[in-house]
Amino acid sequence: MTISRILEARTFDVVTCDADLTVSQAIKLLAEHRIGALPVMEDGSVVGIFSERDAIYRLREFGTNALALNVRDAMTAPAVTVDSTTEALEALSLMTKRRIRHLPVIEQGRMIGFVSIGDLVKYRIEKIQSEAEAMRDYIQTA
Repeated sequence: MTISRILEARTFDVVTCDADLTVSQAIKLLAEHRIGALPVMEDGSVVGIFSERDAIYRLREFGTNALALNVRDAMTAPAVTVDSTTEALEALSLMTKRRIRHLPVIEQGRMIGFVSIGDLVKYRIEKIQSEAEAMRDYIQTA
């Protein structure tokens, strides 16, 4: 299954933030939407990812002064991305190797979606359950 199939099931918009937002404002967005990361946009392009981890690292580094930083100074950049034809397991492997939990999906330089490691793990579990059910059906009819 490709990333495009995972995105097809989506019924919500991706929450993004501008690179000029403060860390405090970005944290507020994360909390309000109960999400773990924001694609950071500048001139219509993804320039980085701001995640809960970024907030924690900057707080450790700068104390409460980190809350006044611009997101561009606190985000992880450049963003690791995939395109819609990327296989789900390939994206999961990339996330595992890079120790990241979110991937913007880019087509022709524009973000068309955002997937989390949870999305990919859910797909993997569903696939394993489907294969197990097929195996049970086969065994019962053999």
